[in-house]
Formats: sequence, C-alpha cells, structure tokens
Amino acid sequence: MKVENWKNIRVTYEMMDLLVKIDEKKLRLDQHRPFPSPVVHNIQESLALEWTYNSNSIEGNTLTLQETRMVLEDGLTVSGKSLQEYFEAVNHHEAIDYVEQLVQPDYILRERDILNVHELVMDRIDKEFAGRIRNAGVRISGANFVPPNARKVPDLLEELITWVNEEELEMHPIIKAAVFHHRFVWIHPFFDGNGRTARLSFNLLFLKEGFPPAIILKVNRKKYYTALNDANQGNYEKLFFLVGRAVMRSLEIYLSNLDDTAGDYAPISSLVKEPGISYGQEYVSLLARQGKIDAYKEGRVWFTTEKAVKNYVAGRKRKRKLE
Repeated sequence: MKVENWKNIRVTYEMMDLLVKIDEKKLRLDQHRPFPSPVVHNIQESLALEWTYNSNSIEGNTLTLQETRMVLEDGLTVSGKSLQEYFEAVNHHEAIDYVEQLVQPDYILRERDILNVHELVMDRIDKEFAGRIRNAGVRISGANFVPPNARKVPDLLEELITWVNEEELEMHPIIKAAVFHHRFVWIHPFFDGNGRTARLSFNLLFLKEGFPPAIILKVNRKKYYTALNDANQGNYEKLFFLVGRAVMRSLEIYLSNLDDTAGDYAPISSLVKEPGISYGQEYVSLLARQGKIDAYKEGRVWFTTEKAVKNYVAGRKRKRKLE
C-alpha cells in the first residue's frame, strides 16, 4: 500500500474511543505546563532507561533493566554480557538525547536527522554502515514481506518524509506516527538497526506535538511483530492499538507524577504572601538561586513550594536553638 493511501486505512470505533481518551489525558497534561523541572527531569530519566532497555531487548539484547541502569548510570560493563550489548545501551541512550534536543514546536522531519539517529544507534558497533542507507538487498527472518530493492530506498524514504511533513492536520498524531513507523520498517533503509531507529524516529512526531514518547515494551514483542506483519497486508488495527496504548501508558506516568505535585509549585512572588512565610521575595529568590530550597526556574520566574520554604524556616529555627 502506498503511504499516500492512508485514507483507505480502517480506523475502528474502538480505536476512535482510545484516541478520545488519549486526547483527554493530553489536555490534562497540557494544563500542568510549564512542568516543574525537577519532577519532569526524573520522569524523563526513568522513561529513557525504560525506552533503551525495551527497544534493545526487542532486538535481542539480553541486558536486564537493572543491568541497563548500571551501564547508563555507572558506566559499568556487566559480567557475562558482550561488549556489543553494552554499546547498544550507551548508543541508544545517546540517540534519545539527540532526539529530545531536536524537538521544537515547528520541527520538520529531515532525512539527515534520521541518518544521524541511525549513526548514533550503530556507533561503535558497525561504523562502516552507521548513518548510511543500504546499497544491497536484505531479507528479514520471520517477516511476511521482502524489503524493496536498495535502488528504490532513497526515493521511498524521501516520499515518506515528505508525506509526514505535508500530511493534512486532520490526521491524528497517533495514526500518523503508527503509519510512519510501519512504512519505515517496510522500507528497511539500513542493513541493521532499523527497528531501533524506527522507534526513535517516530517518537520525534510525538514529542513535536507535546506527547511523551511511545515505548513499545519487550513483553509485547510478539504482538508488535504481528501488528507490523498485519500492517503489511493493509490491516493497521493492531498497530494503532499497540502504539496508542504505549502513548497512553506514558501519559499516565507523567500525570501520576504531576498530579501529585499539582498546585504545590507556585511563583515565589505569590508564595511569600502566604501565612507562615516570614521571608520576602528577594530573600526566597536568593535561597532558590543558591540551591538551599527545592525550586526551578521557567523563563525569569522562580517557582518553589510552600513546604520547601517552611522546611527551610524550621531548619533555621532548630539551628538557632542549638547555638
């Protein structure tokens, strides 16, 4: 199926219901913006770890989640695991950083970005072909299709990128990203690393729209490959659900953390007016800049919590009693 024929793809009522629920959660997420930086940093680090572990595991990497954490946080190799598996974890984490740095509201997907993602994924593993489109045929074990001739790949990839950037706004981001993901895997533009590059690249489309990343879990590996094989026959229902539920899961992770802190963080200028806070705005801002209270900055405005300021006040009082 040509990618421009997406309007012929059947979207079930059940999928439409899921899209409505996703949009409702996205609206709730947007109401928390600007996000508290400390909270969001922790969420992003946790999701990046999950993303790296699951994406590599789908491709056969045997590092556990805890071992992946050791590699990424401590820089340790793991006894009994290959150096390639170590590099796959490091490379993927660096590729996530690159993807997140690319994203802006007006971001336009470029072939160069995809090649750079692939180069990061394959760095220190296959440097000869890292970031280079394949120049020969390939076959995929267990797949129900043969990827197109290598001579057609550059044009097919360009067509796909043009379609993504020019597609009508009426197409839901979940549907667009899922179709892009399938089409990318079908083109199979590289000798190796296509799956990881696809899962990184299609998240560019989500992040651009303000969605969190869709992380395909290792436990869904069989469902994932079945969904892709069904999509090869023009049936996208399973892939839409798989991608949609992955986005829903990430939205719920964000909301479960942000809802706990909703209303806690406020501009320092408003917090100093609360009863029990005897310090002025200038002094509390100084405490924030010096890192003496939990705070974050958005633009020129410092945000903190009443609890953080009162804890500092209580600590000062205890210190005076000991003096």
